[in-house]
Parts: sequence; structure tokens; C-alpha cells
Amino acid sequence: MIQIYDGKKDIDKIESILTRSQMDSKDVLLRVDEILEEVRIRGDEAVLDFTRMYDQNDLNTLKVSREEIDQAKDNIDEDLRNAIINAIDNITAFHKRQVREDFFMAEGEDILLGQLISPIERVGIYIPGGTASYPSTVMMNAIPAKIAGVDEIIMVTPADKDGKIRDSVLVAADLIGVSEIYKVGGAQAIGALCFGTETIPKVDKIVGPGNIYVAMAKRKVSGIVGIDMIAGPSEVVILAEDGANPTYIAADLIAQAEHDMRAAAIVVTNSYSLAEKIQKETLIQLLTLNRSKIAEKSLTDFGAIIITEDREEMFQIANRLAPEHLEILTKDYLNDFKKIRNAGAIFLGEYTPEPVGDYYAGPNHTLPTSRTARFSSPLGVDDFCKKTSLLYYSKDALIKASRDIMNIATDEGLTGHANSIRVRTEE
Repeated sequence: MIQIYDGKKDIDKIESILTRSQMDSKDVLLRVDEILEEVRIRGDEAVLDFTRMYDQNDLNTLKVSREEIDQAKDNIDEDLRNAIINAIDNITAFHKRQVREDFFMAEGEDILLGQLISPIERVGIYIPGGTASYPSTVMMNAIPAKIAGVDEIIMVTPADKDGKIRDSVLVAADLIGVSEIYKVGGAQAIGALCFGTETIPKVDKIVGPGNIYVAMAKRKVSGIVGIDMIAGPSEVVILAEDGANPTYIAADLIAQAEHDMRAAAIVVTNSYSLAEKIQKETLIQLLTLNRSKIAEKSLTDFGAIIITEDREEMFQIANRLAPEHLEILTKDYLNDFKKIRNAGAIFLGEYTPEPVGDYYAGPNHTLPTSRTARFSSPLGVDDFCKKTSLLYYSKDALIKASRDIMNIATDEGLTGHANSIRVRTEE
């Protein structure tokens, strides 16, 4: 059962829920090191070995064929296909607004400065599998990469026991224009994308969420390739005051909790009466869902209803928690969102639950977790671009700036830098 806590006395405990780490298992980290090294050395052979070991999947080939994609297109329910197309349209329209352009600053004919925006050439996207399979994650990762102009999008995702990938995942990838798809997951997939194998090409950046093995593997290869973020378990914080609908709130808590047993679902309210109603309603709704055991475990271990003294304290706690998802179910939500400084995504009002953002609205659902919304942002087009500075000085411009440059260089003890200016300007 989800527990009720005091906002003053228990806030440190609540904060610890959102900062719980996936990175604290030395045994897992050692195993990830071994997997990455084996994949680096043995390539496809190691990837296939680990896939048999961890996924109980004896694959004959890693790459998804055109025939498999075409079969998925034939198999998929037409209504689901149309829903995916509509979601793609929404996500595309939103992310197109994020595109940046080159800029230039000229000072006469003597100085030209600028910034060039260019796409990363080859990106790997990781799509989780196992207990659930996510066409929405395909859309959220591949669409901004496509808009950015990435030449090659390489997708990896674990297959089921029959060596198949969910039809909706393949169809979403095909509709967006993913270049290649491979049936591999876990740390071995990250290793393959980082180092390259006989079959899977090496990429320049890896994005997408995964389990503890995937998260640790991404952390280990960061610097060899780029990564988006180290995603922790998913989380939601719901701000609600008296008059909010406890049925809606309980449903949103469970929707978050069913992701996995380490997901966090938290309510912050100034109404003890509402808190009790939410607690009871959560128990009722848990009885009706097919992932109720996962959700119940999550709510028991990482769920909370926090009681505050007033509205102001509600927003103070929300900013301190800096959650991945923040729902504002207050009477004045159209103004209250302005009080939030730290959140990955904000959902306003009773009819904008978090699943609207997960699947359909347009903003990206790959969001900073574990309180990192204090300094991080959602995945977007920028994550698939590089910025290159451009500089031009004429001889006259360099002579004019030479004394300042040489003074700073000399102060830093870098006389070679100063000399590089001197030989060009002192004749």
C-alpha cells in the first residue's frame, strides 16, 4: 500500500526515493565490464553467446530482414497502425520547432565568427524489450534523429523467445525511416554499437533507455561514443489540492508504477482527506490490472503521499524533488506551472495525464530522472547535432587584437601561444 508522509518531517526520505541509484551494484558493473570486453574482442560471436545466455534466444542471424518488416506491416492491426502514424505526425511537428540554424557575426571585412550546426553521422537507438516492448520509444528516439539529419539510425532491441520483434515496433521504425534493426539487447547491444562487430556497425552516439545492465554499459562507453543520459527508474510527482479527483490520481500513480518495481509514484497535497481517498482508490484499481503485482510492489517500496501545510510548500517540495514527470492538478494550474523550475515534463489539468506525453502529444518522453531535471533536459533534436565554431580574422584585425591576446597568453605562461601571434604581427 502507498504510504502517507509528513512534508516537513519526511521530505528527506521522499528525496531518497527519487535519488535511488541503479549504479550501486558492483557485481553488475563487473559483469558489464566483462560483456563489453568480450564483445570488443569477439564481435558477433560474443553478442550471440550473451543473447543465448541472458535472453534464452538462439538466433541464427542478428539483422532484421526486409521480409520480417513487411510481414509486420501485414500483421499489424489497422487502428494501431493509424494511431502510430498520428503519433508520429504529432512528435514530428513538435520536434521540428527545435531545429537550429547556423549563425554568423561579421565585423566589416576583417572578422567573421559563426556557429555551424551539423548532424551526427551514425546514431544507435536502444529500444527495451522483455516484459514490455515500446513502439513509443522508437518514435521518441528516432524522430528527432531523423529531423536532425542523421545519415544512419541503427536500432537494437531484444527479440522474444521465438526470435521475433513486436510488429508495432518494426512498423514504427519503418515508418520513421530507421536504417537497420538488430535483434539484440542488454549490455552486449551497447558494446556492439560502441565497438562495432562483423554485422552491427559502430555508431557515434547511443541513445535510449534500458535496464541496469544497459544503463551501466552506457556509462562505461561514454567518452568512446556519445550518450544521451543515464536513465534511472521512471517517476511521477502529482501536485493536487482539495477538489482534485482521487480516481484520476490513483490511476496515474498506478500507470507510473506498472513500468517496473523500482518506479516511483508520489503525490504532494495539502489535503489529508484527499490523501486518504487516493490511498483507498489505489487499492481498488490495483485489483483490475494485469501488471498489478509490479505496480503494487512499486507503490509499496517507492510510492508516497506527502502532506504539506499549505500550497506554497507543495511547490517548494516539487522543485526540490525535480521529477521526471510532474502533474499539476490544482485549481489554478494555468498559473501554478510558472512556480516550477525543476521538472522534465509538466502536465496540466485533469485531462492531461502522463500517458498523453508518453505516446502521443509531441514532446519527447525521454526525460531526466533521479532529480537530474535540476540541470538536464528532455531528449531532442539538439542531442543529434554537433556545433562547430567558425573563426576568421584578417591581418589588420589580428594586429589590433594582438596585444590583448599576447598579454593573456603570457599571463598563463603559454609563451608559445604568444609567439604564434607575435610572428604574424610584429614585423
